[in-house]
Amino acid sequence: MPTIYTHSDSNKRKTWLLLSGFLVFIILAGYVFSAAMESPGILYFAVGFSVISSFVSYWWSDKIVLAMSDAKEVKFEDDKELYRLVENLCITAGLPLPRIYIINDTAPNAFATGRNPEHAVVAVTWGLLQKLERSEIEAVIAHELSHIGNRDILLATIVTVLVGVIVLLADWFRRWTFWGRHGKKSEKDGQLQLIIMIAAIVLSILAPLFAYLMQFAISRKREFLADADGALLTRYPEGLARALEKISADPEPLEVANRATAHMYIASPFEGKADGRNKKGFFKKAFMTHPPVGERVAALRGMEV
Repeated sequence: MPTIYTHSDSNKRKTWLLLSGFLVFIILAGYVFSAAMESPGILYFAVGFSVISSFVSYWWSDKIVLAMSDAKEVKFEDDKELYRLVENLCITAGLPLPRIYIINDTAPNAFATGRNPEHAVVAVTWGLLQKLERSEIEAVIAHELSHIGNRDILLATIVTVLVGVIVLLADWFRRWTFWGRHGKKSEKDGQLQLIIMIAAIVLSILAPLFAYLMQFAISRKREFLADADGALLTRYPEGLARALEKISADPEPLEVANRATAHMYIASPFEGKADGRNKKGFFKKAFMTHPPVGERVAALRGMEV
């Protein structure tokens, strides 16, 4: 019988296996594109540009997302019960107390952000506080604190850098081939260059798709990991299972959410609202940032504490 501990360890291993495969793919794709364009500097520039842009986003992510979500900070005197609930969970998890925000939206949902545990934020909607029971709210916050403790914001930034490198290289290569660049080569060199060129063209089409699929797969594994670690924190997996069912079944749309921030929430604001079982086909599931709620609930209810 699987336990919370085995679920947590399994998802950590799967995450790092996916990330390792991603890094190998980046190196191979970069080599092929650079060889085809005969310009190693292109790869270095793509990496540098992606790192800088992602670093800026990572450093300011909490302020950007909170502004987009119209979230307001909550102090102790504003909501003592919520404040103490978060504080008690942080003591149990060994984490510093994050800033707490409430989003003025009636749909139940929540997210965590911040560049590290010392600069973290947990945001919940009014709908979550109004529609969920205390044990369910506690489970949701424990899930979000697990994202903070597991450094998922940092990991997401690293993956974003890798995706950015692939997308930039593929785009530049297609532009390079469109405008054309031909030089005189020997017949042997010409044949080798033709093989590299064909491989690079195929790769430029498939690489961005593969990169996004890897990004989504890592995101889904981190959700499973946060579920397991959150349940370990509260010692009550049923609380999170019930919370996920209520959030996914709630008919109200999350007005403040958009495609840029949807992946941060505990449950996708756009997927599976009508069907709590969340049965998805293989290809549709591959492009989801969150695992289907039905799978998450089944995993939680199949665990031993």
